[in-house]
Amino acid sequence: MSKTVLVNVRAFTVGLDLTSNSNKIELSAEVEDKDSTNFGSGGWKEVMGGLASAEISGEGQWEAGDPSKVDDATWSGLGGVGPWSISANNAANVGDLAYFTNAMQATFKVGDAVGEIAPWASTAKSNWPLVRGQFAHPPGTARTATGTGTGLNLGAVPAGKRLYAALHVLSAAGTTPSLTARVESSADNTFAAPTTRLTFAAATAVSGQNLRTSGSAITDPWWRIAWTITGTTPSFLFVASLGIQ
Repeated sequence: MSKTVLVNVRAFTVGLDLTSNSNKIELSAEVEDKDSTNFGSGGWKEVMGGLASAEISGEGQWEAGDPSKVDDATWSGLGGVGPWSISANNAANVGDLAYFTNAMQATFKVGDAVGEIAPWASTAKSNWPLVRGQFAHPPGTARTATGTGTGLNLGAVPAGKRLYAALHVLSAAGTTPSLTARVESSADNTFAAPTTRLTFAAATAVSGQNLRTSGSAITDPWWRIAWTITGTTPSFLFVASLGIQ
């Protein structure tokens, strides 16, 4: 990926697409440095890595009035934990870079001086690792029937590592619509005999979920999102992210 000017950052939190209401998104990750200096350190300070954490902060234009607006979604989610997925390069295609995590909505601030466009500012603090992965399903493709996504060669999962998955259901339409998404793996890109590794709870409205595997080794290197849709004239917009950490 070449150098990037930030003009089309995509940010998703739970079931909210922040793209058209945000003008600043920042990600940070850090590991505590713990002093392990001793008499054998030769006069040099030594450190060890302690607890790791990540934080997401965002700013933008305030709107309210329904669950798809930033005020409604952020206020109702304050103190709650849910998925975040962020990309600096549009997230329009399967395979685009994604940073995602499970995070607690920690702060929410609104308001400014007279005559200014009403702003918002918010921070979220990680509850799971910050994962560098890929988008497995883009936000702009409506799904109305059961199907499968494009395979991603994310690689095998070593013992002690996990496959992480985030799902953001951005809209749900129809009569009694239901979306059950799952993560499948395969030994090759044909997915001739895929194995279901994770299954999200059925979604019937705007919502978000995070899942991860147990930490056992998985030799399959190919991964994809698949989904089952039921209902009368159902239609869903959703985003999915996958990564190994």
